[in-house]
Amino acid sequence: MKSPSAAAKIVPLGPGISAAAPGVLWLHESRAVVAADIHFAYEDVIGGALPTWSTSELAATLTIAVQTLGAEEIVLLGDIIHGSIMSEGAADAVRGGLAALRKVARVTLVAGNHEGRSRGAAILGETVEYAVRDGWLLLHGDRGATAAELATHRGVVIGHLHPSLSLGGGASAPAFLSSDRLIVVPALTPYSGGLNV
Repeated sequence: MKSPSAAAKIVPLGPGISAAAPGVLWLHESRAVVAADIHFAYEDVIGGALPTWSTSELAATLTIAVQTLGAEEIVLLGDIIHGSIMSEGAADAVRGGLAALRKVARVTLVAGNHEGRSRGAAILGETVEYAVRDGWLLLHGDRGATAAELATHRGVVIGHLHPSLSLGGGASAPAFLSSDRLIVVPALTPYSGGLNV
């Protein structure tokens, strides 16, 4: 059973689908957490002299979300890695982060544009182009849904756009965009100011 503080961190977006802290989508029926644009190994891929801290931090953040919600699956909705060319140390950190997530739930990896033509296979292993959960079509968002896909699904959930709200003074906060047939999940990476909506 969720604690009262956990319940306060969930906002319904529609029947059986909610936004949940720290910026993930919660699909009630399939008990799946959907996170978008985590950009594992960002620090290494950009070639900066930054410590690669975000991969383990994001894995820990997702683990807490899974435990808080009682999730059985994590769907990573594209841009799981920031790029497919990285040091072996960063690749090991990504594999370690995914292994940690697999200890708490099933993990489905939907490839995005940052996985490139290889779909990140050397680092991520198997990825899929889309998933379907609770009647929703889950895509990265760098391609649109076809008319046939729209006709046969409850709606579409995408990432890719990194929606955020401007707070003034150069600050912003990640935001969900939601309608009856489309939900855009914010980026989980700490490195994106987001697209001001």
